[in-house]
Amino acid sequence: MTAGSQVLRRPTPWLLPTAVLLVVLSFAAAVFLGVVDIPASDIAAVLAGNGSPEARSIILDIRLPRIVTGILAGIQFAVAGFLLQTITRNPLADPSLMGVSHGATLTVTVFLLFTVYIFNPGSNTVAELPIAWLPAAAMVGGMTAGGLIYLLAFKLDLSPLRITLCGIAIGTVLHALAIGLIAGWGSARIEIILEWLSGSLYARTWEHALFLLPFTIAGLVVLPLIYRPLVLLQFDAPVARSFGVSYRKQFSVVLLVSCALAASAVGAVGPIVFVGLIVPHLARFLARRHFPMVLPLTVVLGAVIVTLCDLIGRLVGRAEEVPIGVVTAIIGVPVLLALLRNAP
Repeated sequence: MTAGSQVLRRPTPWLLPTAVLLVVLSFAAAVFLGVVDIPASDIAAVLAGNGSPEARSIILDIRLPRIVTGILAGIQFAVAGFLLQTITRNPLADPSLMGVSHGATLTVTVFLLFTVYIFNPGSNTVAELPIAWLPAAAMVGGMTAGGLIYLLAFKLDLSPLRITLCGIAIGTVLHALAIGLIAGWGSARIEIILEWLSGSLYARTWEHALFLLPFTIAGLVVLPLIYRPLVLLQFDAPVARSFGVSYRKQFSVVLLVSCALAASAVGAVGPIVFVGLIVPHLARFLARRHFPMVLPLTVVLGAVIVTLCDLIGRLVGRAEEVPIGVVTAIIGVPVLLALLRNAP
């Protein structure tokens, strides 16, 4: 059998159901395992609507909102990375490519600077921050950065290569500005923003999940509508136009969807690295590059990866938990090196 036929071979029919089963199992593991050891019978009682007040508080107010927020963010990061890799034809693309993560980082830094340092200079803890506004502030910054890069690329003819170069350049500048502000903030208050920068699901509540839910639903609803243009956007502009696709319009729509998904996810949980990069590649590998299967598999694996990585961080760090961004970075670095090694 030739290499070409290997690429075109359909994946096994049980692949997607198995991946969905993994979501269920990882969700159950995240609910039943944690820093506080709760008997399985107590957890089952809570899920059935009963249970002790202590168990109900831990499961319903701490673990479940954290898990749901992670699942939604994982889906959004993974889909955003898949969309960007497809339209830019860049296997190393992820939400940071468009400067979304760096734009959100700068906005969060400025937001915390004004709300904590200037108006409340004695504050040192995250609990005193107006957390409800933080995801929205980060999303505004992420979308603004994506829009700026799009406008610059539009002036330069909107080629995938120019999108990539603009994203790297603008993202670097935004990141440098954010680091400069943090460095000038003062060592006594740096810890306020470091937790967010590391990417974390710590202290995430139902408010964060409800913030993400409309974006996740809207993104999943839009995906079938942009599926055909997305398939054709894998090719050069002349080829896509020959099939009747308005290349610039469809490119812009897909780019907008990916930036909105990435920006809202970064706003809720911080810049969790490598999820948008490694999940689409894992989906392509498992689906044998069968495009109709890659997209739904990306959605499912995004939820699984984030849930399991957060669980690992909780179990390894115990009371001093390891942020999920650290776990995904440790896992993602070997994958990135493998991608760079095999890149043309």
